[in-house]
Amino acid sequence: MSGVGTHDPYRALRVPACRRYLAGNVLGTIGFQMQGVAVGWELYERTRSPLALGLVGLVQVLPVILFFLPVGHLVDRYDRRRVLMTAQAVLVLGAAGLAAVSAAHGPVSLIYGCLFLSGTARAVIGPAKSALLPEIVPLEAFQSAVAWNSGSWQTAQVIGPAAGGALLALTRAPHQVYLAHAALALVFVLLLLAVRSKSEPRPPESASLDSLLEGARYVFRTRILIAAITLDLFAVLFGGAVALLPVYAKDILHVGPAGLGWLLAAQSVGAVITTIVLAHLPPFRRAGPALLRAVVLFGVATIVFGLSRWFPLSLAALATAGAADSVSVVIRNTLAQLRTPDALRGRVSAFNSLFIGTSNELGYFESGAVAALVGPVASVVAGGVGTLIVVAATAAAWPEVRRPGRIEEDATTQGRKDAKSE
Repeated sequence: MSGVGTHDPYRALRVPACRRYLAGNVLGTIGFQMQGVAVGWELYERTRSPLALGLVGLVQVLPVILFFLPVGHLVDRYDRRRVLMTAQAVLVLGAAGLAAVSAAHGPVSLIYGCLFLSGTARAVIGPAKSALLPEIVPLEAFQSAVAWNSGSWQTAQVIGPAAGGALLALTRAPHQVYLAHAALALVFVLLLLAVRSKSEPRPPESASLDSLLEGARYVFRTRILIAAITLDLFAVLFGGAVALLPVYAKDILHVGPAGLGWLLAAQSVGAVITTIVLAHLPPFRRAGPALLRAVVLFGVATIVFGLSRWFPLSLAALATAGAADSVSVVIRNTLAQLRTPDALRGRVSAFNSLFIGTSNELGYFESGAVAALVGPVASVVAGGVGTLIVVAATAAAWPEVRRPGRIEEDATTQGRKDAKSE
């Protein structure tokens, strides 16, 4: 960590626009997680098909894959706050549509149609949120803002499913949960109305293929960014132990459904605690090496979890993995935004979202497929070893990741330099 100057961990929270943004993001995430519980319950109740549950993830991630190029251009061309508000309004419509279909017991195909609409809105929301945050937070407080944002998101990930399950158990009516999501998403829109960003006017740019691909080209030109994205992509791909937690709870640790709940929560608990700590600490003095160490720790924790037969050790390993992942997320997101020129932030964020939106699903598939071939323990341990190999390969392929200093110190200079380089 850097000890230069006096660090104010609450600097970002002292900005009214940031507080409104964080509050709206938390409420919106809680609502979306609540909806996920109700959708899974209703579809399985109506179809009794595991495939129907798998299609939920597919129809929501498909828009991210299909639209990431035009979405990035949209976020960079128009006012990002208005783009985010419009996408959130579409999300409200998707949730209201789900409520109407559910209340009328309409065709299952209409449920998937509403989920596709929601997925399209979220394909815009992710890049718009990422590109908007640097416009409402001072540069010196940005890493702290990313930490608070990440920690609040992790907290919402824990609260949302519990709240959705509780409301569903109370009402036995999935459409009530969908309406709750619509209401929370609408609150986010209303909070954004009072947010004022410091964005500078951007020159108009036609939506040519060249402009659409500029974000991807910038990422590949900026070696520190492609290294960070590569680390995140393959760490999640190989370290997807979460997909096998039911197997560990039932057949390996023998802790039953209650133990499964603790296992599912452990990573988020570790991540929340760590992001709060990061928000109170000064910025990283050597962000690149810290990123490498965090991913190494994630791989080692995954191996420990895979080999553990003692429930407390398994919980500690998962919490450690969550803590290491939160460090990686804070550094990667800070790098992605501060090392990117403002005119390209939307397209770079959309490119980044493409990998974030698909790596979890691919990681779950990889873990399940390998477990079917060699068993769950071998699958998890191999994933941890694979993560360590990826760290070594990344450090060798992109030496830059071993050398950068404080992200904030040279963000503006480095961004201009990368934008001009070919």
